[in-house]
Order: sequence, then C-alpha cells, then structure tokens
Amino acid sequence: MAKFLILWRVDTMRVPENIKEQMTLSAKLLDMVKEDFKKGLLDWGEFVGGNVGYAIAEGTEQEIALTLAKYMPYVRFKVKPVLSLSQVEEVMKTLSQA
Repeated sequence: MAKFLILWRVDTMRVPENIKEQMTLSAKLLDMVKEDFKKGLLDWGEFVGGNVGYAIAEGTEQEIALTLAKYMPYVRFKVKPVLSLSQVEEVMKTLSQA
C-alpha cells in the first residue's frame, strides 16, 4: 500500500469570524481526523502557531483524494507520495545493476 505525506493548511478566509463558530468548526474537523485514524491515517500534527500541519496516510491515490475531499473548502492540501527505506534500497539495487 502506498504511503503519502500530506501537508495541510486551513484556509482562514473560509473560517467564520465568530470565535464560537470557529471552535465548532475546529471540533468538527478534529473529529473527522480522529475517524480517519480508523481508515489509513498513520500520523497527524499541527505546527506550532496553528492553521498548518501534516499527516501521513496509507492508501491508494483515489482513497487519499476521497478522504481529503471532505475537508474542503476549509483545508488546502499538498500531497507527496513517499518511498519506504526498502523501496529506496530496491531502486538503488536496480540502478546499480543497469
């Protein structure tokens, strides 16, 4: 199964100005993250200062796209596929035999 590094950023232009509404939205988004741990999310964190963070997830490209779609329009993403140590070693082995 493929692994992905997901960098996320809250679109602050979409966040309500009212602090109570902000907290309601934040709680809803965090509940969604907790659910995603049951579906392939391996790690999640927010960088100090807030509104920006990362996640690491396993799945197919389609599964990751579907998972991230539910956070829009409040969160924007940059997604990068990641090779494991053994995958990098296999690439190096193949290249050395060429």
